Amino acid sequence: MKITLITVGKIKEKYLKDAISEYSKRLSKYCRLEIIEVADEKTPDQAGEARENSIRNKEGERILKHIRDDMYVITLEIAGKMLSSEELSARIGTLGLQGKSSVAFVIGGSIGLGKEVLSRSDYALSFSKMTFPHQLMRVILLEQIYRSFKILKGETYHK
Repeated sequence: MKITLITVGKIKEKYLKDAISEYSKRLSKYCRLEIIEVADEKTPDQAGEARENSIRNKEGERILKHIRDDMYVITLEIAGKMLSSEELSARIGTLGLQGKSSVAFVIGGSIGLGKEVLSRSDYALSFSKMTFPHQLMRVILLEQIYRSFKILKGETYHK
């Protein structure tokens, strides 16, 4: 299975880069992983609705360039469905059984995802009703994907 993370913005902090590198290395045993970073737009303070929509649309165009027709797309959204680790693992396993060999997880920028990206999504996933920094979310997502594969393989992993 190929897992692609499509994310807005670059990681600047070394500790986050190190964590991403560690989980990428761990995941190489279970899947092919690709992380694609698209440029983010500067969001001015007190940006109005129209300006925020414009920013989401520009970032969305960059995201959509990397989504192929054969990809199963999972967008991370606050309003998405919350799953346990076991449920996420089962979903990934089911996708594999259904012949969906390419799965893309999409993490938007600081103000979320545009309508075009949301409409291309096959599944909206939420990790919490809380808001997390989108850079930290990459680490959390990679850890959960790794945990999912460990569960699928029946391997032990700390709880």
